[in-house]
Amino acid sequence: MEEARLADMATMKLEARKEYSKVVRERYWKAPSKKEKSRILDEYCANTGHARKYAIRKLRARDNPGQKGGKKRKPVYNGEVIAALAKVWEIFDYPCGQRLKPLLERETDRLRAFGELSIPDEVASKLKRITAATIDRRLKHQKEVLHLLWSKGRPKPGSMLKQKIAVRLTNWDTAKVGYLEADLVFHCGASTLGTHVCTVSATEISSV
Repeated sequence: MEEARLADMATMKLEARKEYSKVVRERYWKAPSKKEKSRILDEYCANTGHARKYAIRKLRARDNPGQKGGKKRKPVYNGEVIAALAKVWEIFDYPCGQRLKPLLERETDRLRAFGELSIPDEVASKLKRITAATIDRRLKHQKEVLHLLWSKGRPKPGSMLKQKIAVRLTNWDTAKVGYLEADLVFHCGASTLGTHVCTVSATEISSV
């Protein structure tokens, strides 16, 4: 009899806690501000002894078990923005997000003016605001597809550029001193605008 009485008391306490959580959850969802939600959360933690992170998950959950808690956020970068992002990414020879971000900020309007990119003002604005991390995340699928195409024998980035650069080949006479191979390097990052350092490296062929 005593065990049955204790079980009934535990069940009553559990039901009471569930009812209390339901009432507090409704107050939490109807709270007009984050400050008010925080106050309700503090009250709930004090009364139940739950850890704050657990209490947040519990109060954000809906009554319907099949429905996830929290409001579903509308995606900031929709398909039109991602398509434009992929186009610019292709134009600039597939750079990473960190290198593509300054290019988007600086070149989006110019590409539109030249007719290379036909997008509305809203999409252009979003392209110029997108972060480097979001760029890499949003282009993940395109990178996987591109890698698959390259693995099947498609030309890799830069191959077309190499064909357009005139390269003069000759037979080096390594027995004589004086034949130099020179290379000019701009230490300017993604843009040649502004002040930066240039270095010239020269290699004497016979000494290589």
